[in-house]
Amino acid sequence: MTNTPRTLPDAAGNKAISPVKLAHVVLRASNLKRSRDWYLRVLEARPAFENEMVCFMTYDDEHHRIGLIGRPDVSGSADMCPGLEHIAFTYASLGELLASYRRLARHDILPYWTINHGPTISLYYKDPDGNRLELQYDVFEQPADLDAFFASGAYTENFMGVRFDPEQMIARFEAGEPLPAITARPKLPEGATPWDMFIP
Repeated sequence: MTNTPRTLPDAAGNKAISPVKLAHVVLRASNLKRSRDWYLRVLEARPAFENEMVCFMTYDDEHHRIGLIGRPDVSGSADMCPGLEHIAFTYASLGELLASYRRLARHDILPYWTINHGPTISLYYKDPDGNRLELQYDVFEQPADLDAFFASGAYTENFMGVRFDPEQMIARFEAGEPLPAITARPKLPEGATPWDMFIP
C-alpha cells in the first residue's frame, strides 16, 4: 500500500477554520441518578453509555449530547458560581415546544422563567443541581427576518423580552390563532424595564 501525502489546511492563512458543530456538553452531577433521570425525561433522550460514574445520553444521531459525571463530593448551587449560564435546545415548531411543556408539567417539571425574547419563545428550567436549560422555538424562519427584527431597534428598547403564561399561549395555539400573532413580542408593560422581565 502506498501512502498518499496530505496537506494540512492553512490555519495560519486568511481562511479561518471553525468547528462544524457544537457536539456536547458535560456537567458534574452531585447525584448522578437524579440528574440522569431528569435529563432523560426533559430531553426524551436515551443513554448511549452509562455506568455507576458517568452517563452519556443522546436524542439524535450524535453519540452523545449531554454527559454527566457523578461527583458526590461537589456541593453548592450552580447559580452561585461563575461559569455556564445555560444550555439551549431548539424545537422544530411552537406546537412541539408547548407539547413538551405540557409533558414535563405532568411530571412536576416546571419552568422557572417563560419569556418571549422576540427571536425565540423560551422556557427556562433548572436541573437538580441548579444548571439552567432553555427549551426554545425560533420565531423567525429566515435570517433576513431576524436581521430586520434587530434592525428595527426592538432589542435596543428591550434586550430581555416579555414574560408570558404558557397555558394562555397553549389556549391561543389550540384555538387556531395565527402563529405570527401568538409569537409577536408585545411591548413592555407601562413603567417596566427589561430587567423587570428577568427571573434569575
